[in-house]
Amino acid sequence: MCFHSTLKLVAVRQKIALPNSQVEATVNIHPTADNGFLLSAALNVSVSGIDQKSAEELVTRAHQICPYSNAVRGNIDVSLTVNVE
Repeated sequence: MCFHSTLKLVAVRQKIALPNSQVEATVNIHPTADNGFLLSAALNVSVSGIDQKSAEELVTRAHQICPYSNAVRGNIDVSLTVNVE
């Protein structure tokens, strides 16, 4: 997954060891009032070996530079959840 690769890249660039990480993406389609549809995405990121604040900063930075995040920015809602194990 592109976002996961970007997350790992950000960690390497910031010299943060990220021994275990996983990204689960869920995409939903929602009807609109005018009989159209909208997409939304939820990224559930799990990491270990770092604290919650550092994990959230890595995920936020990855979301800023990931090509897919940039492609959908402003077009669909994307929620980010960060879990530290």
